[in-house]
Amino acid sequence: MSGERTAYLIKRLELAVRAQLDAALRPHELTVAQYTALTVLRRQPGLSSAQLARRSFVSAQTMQELVVKLEQQGLIERTQQEDNRRILRLSVTKRGLAKLAESDHETDEIEHEMLADLDASQVEALREALRLCTQRLTKSRPIR
Repeated sequence: MSGERTAYLIKRLELAVRAQLDAALRPHELTVAQYTALTVLRRQPGLSSAQLARRSFVSAQTMQELVVKLEQQGLIERTQQEDNRRILRLSVTKRGLAKLAESDHETDEIEHEMLADLDASQVEALREALRLCTQRLTKSRPIR
């Protein structure tokens, strides 16, 4: 293998994107984890806290803290599931959707800047390659 490992390059990209997102979301009083949770709920309303944690890449405990804070801010609401009152379903409120609309522009700009040196076919190839790599690792045996 020559040069840097692919996993290293992916981690460097993740850290660079994270730093940009932190700076872009701070004026909107959102963390990256909160923004991620809100965008997931915008696409998939009605998730449980555990489902949202998995889709937002955080632990169940961290998500519980995020949910409490987002609910206190009026950005999400919890409703009981009709057939099982112990399960609370989460959804973004109108205020949460407005907060997302305020911050989506900056996150779109970050992605646009990140991909600026690639043409449309390269962007799609990158996305497909990342999907395939993720799929391979999530289906394979755990690393020991």
